[in-house]
Amino acid sequence: MRFGSSQVIAAAVTMMLATAIGMGQRASAQRGQPPASTKPKMVEDVFKNVQALKGIGVDDFLLTMGIMSAAVGSDCVGCHPSAGTDHVDWALDTPRKRTARRMVQMVTAINRDTFNGRQVVTCWTCHRGRDRPVTTMTLDVVYGPPTDESDDVLTQAQGVPSVDQVLNKYLQAIGGAQNVARVTSFVATGKSVGYRGFGGGGVAEVSAQAPDKRATHISFPEYPDRGVSVRTYDGRTGWIATPLAVVPKYELAGSERDGARLDAMLSFPTQIKQALMNLRVGPPSTIGDKDVTVLQGNGPNGTLATLYFDDASGLLARMVRHGRSPIGRVPTQVDYSDYRDVGGIKFPFRWTFAWLDGRDNFEFSDVKLNVPIDAAKFGEPNVAVAAPK
Repeated sequence: MRFGSSQVIAAAVTMMLATAIGMGQRASAQRGQPPASTKPKMVEDVFKNVQALKGIGVDDFLLTMGIMSAAVGSDCVGCHPSAGTDHVDWALDTPRKRTARRMVQMVTAINRDTFNGRQVVTCWTCHRGRDRPVTTMTLDVVYGPPTDESDDVLTQAQGVPSVDQVLNKYLQAIGGAQNVARVTSFVATGKSVGYRGFGGGGVAEVSAQAPDKRATHISFPEYPDRGVSVRTYDGRTGWIATPLAVVPKYELAGSERDGARLDAMLSFPTQIKQALMNLRVGPPSTIGDKDVTVLQGNGPNGTLATLYFDDASGLLARMVRHGRSPIGRVPTQVDYSDYRDVGGIKFPFRWTFAWLDGRDNFEFSDVKLNVPIDAAKFGEPNVAVAAPK
C-alpha cells in the first residue's frame, strides 16, 4: 500500500545530485491516455549530456540520483553549482560529476566481472552516507553491539508460521477474508506533513480501485503557488507530477511503473498472492518494541516486497518495496498505524511514507469504501509542464 507521496521536498531532492549526468530540458509530455504503442521517453530524450546511464526511463534515472545522494550524504548543490536557482546549468560537467561517472562504471565492472552481473556492490556498500568511504574500523564498533541490518532478499526460515497462516491471520484481523474481498474501491482523505514539517498543510486524497488502479493527489491550500503533487497508475501506465522539480511531470517507464502496479494491487489485501510470487516467511524480527512476522515475495522485473505483520494484532505494520536501478536496489517504506473500523473493515488511518526523495506523514480523517471513482483520476495528471530552460 504505497503511493502516499506528496513529494514535498522533491524540489530539492528529485533533482538529487544529477551526479552522473547533466540535467537539461524536459520535453513536452503528451496529453490524455497514451495509446498502447506509445513508449515513455528515455532519459537521453529528456536530459542533456547523458553519458553513464543511457537507455533507462526518467523514473529510473531519478531513482538512481536518489541512491547516489543518499549514499554520499549530499544534495544537488554538491555536483551542480547554483542548484535550486534559475541560474543552474545542469548539463555542465564538474569534477564531482566526472568522478561519479567513473564510480558508476567501476561498480558496474565489479559486479559484472566478480559477481556474474548481480548487484552485490553499490554506492552504499562503501559510502554509507559519507562523502568519502570509511577505510578503517573503530574499536567502539568492533566491540559494540552488532548492526541489525537484514538482507534485501530473504530465504524461507525454519520453525515459523506458514505463508497461509500469516495471511489468514492478517485477513481475519482486518475483518475476515469474505468482508475484505467485498471491498473493490476506497477513497481516503486527510492531511499530509513532509519531513521535518516541510510542506505542512497538504490536503491528501488516496484513491484505489480493484484490481490495479491507484492515485494520490496532494494540494496545498496555504501555498497555492506550489501546485498539486500527483502519482497515478491506471492499470497500464503511471505518471508522477512534482511541482517545483526539475522534471515537473513524467510517465513511468521502469521500476516505478512496476512498483505502481504492485502498490495498486496490494491496496486490496486479498490480492497479495496474485501480486507476489514465491512467497516465503523470513526469520522473526522487530519494529521498535513490537515483534513482527516477515513475509516477502517477488514482483515483476526483480521487484521485491516485504510485509511486516504485528505478532500481537496480526495487522500489517510496514511494507518495504525494493525497485531496481542501474546501481542498486531502491527502497521505499510505508509504516501503517491507527487502524480504525470502516464498514466492518480495519483501515490504517496513519501512513508514514519514506522514499529516497523524502518522507511524508499522512493522517486520514475520512475513508469511504466501495465508492465510484472517475477513471480520469488514475490517468495522466492535468499539470502543466514547465517551459524549457
